[in-house]
Amino acid sequence: MAIILSKLPMDSKPGHLHPISSLVRESAGIFTELGFTLVDGPLVESEWYNFDALNVPQDHPARDMQDTFFIKDEPGMVLRTHTTSVSLRYMEEQVKKGITPPYRAVAMSKVFRNEATDMTHEAEFFQVDGCVVGTDVTMAQLKGTLTEFFTKLLGKTEIRFRPSFFPFTEPSVEIDMRLVGDDAPEKLKGRWIEMMGAGMLHPNVLKNAGLDPKKYRGFAFGGGIDRIAMLKWGIDDVRLMHSADLRFINQF
Repeated sequence: MAIILSKLPMDSKPGHLHPISSLVRESAGIFTELGFTLVDGPLVESEWYNFDALNVPQDHPARDMQDTFFIKDEPGMVLRTHTTSVSLRYMEEQVKKGITPPYRAVAMSKVFRNEATDMTHEAEFFQVDGCVVGTDVTMAQLKGTLTEFFTKLLGKTEIRFRPSFFPFTEPSVEIDMRLVGDDAPEKLKGRWIEMMGAGMLHPNVLKNAGLDPKKYRGFAFGGGIDRIAMLKWGIDDVRLMHSADLRFINQF
């Protein structure tokens, strides 16, 4: 029996990508041009990859129920709280295959945090997380990589580092960015905005991935894609991107 699909009404609009999907594709294209391999990993992750192997202590606040979703009846399993675990898995897999650095990998996928939601925070969101490993990797290369990424994605950009702390990097920095081009939105021009955390990979992380920290160095960076989308399109409430409200989505 033949199935006949009725035609769409004349006033119907064709489907299109969700703004997050569009931003992920655009970001993936930029990182591919920069020589990165796109990688992914499981949403339900072991505490080893999510915390232990990333040098996060057993008593770290991020392990508390207020920050992490633990899986009922599956001890040691969590909904991943960041995609840094994917970078670790990638390095470990390369070592097992006998492939030595240099490595360049980036992951862009969903993560989960057990926290209250507001205009700039969600319990689930998308994160971009990358790492570079080699024998001569430097902080200057980290700054150059992110400057190139944000410039291609958002326009002429300046990057600055502020000292910070993350268990899996040492030294660690917060990444601030500002738009400086003539075509930058007036309300954003010249304004420093916190975008990412980053730093040089801690020797313990390299060791847990099977690499010799005396021979190899690396940097890592990570930040919310949802926050980048807010900046790119002037979205004032991050919750809109997960609302499935067509009045919002159809604007893109």
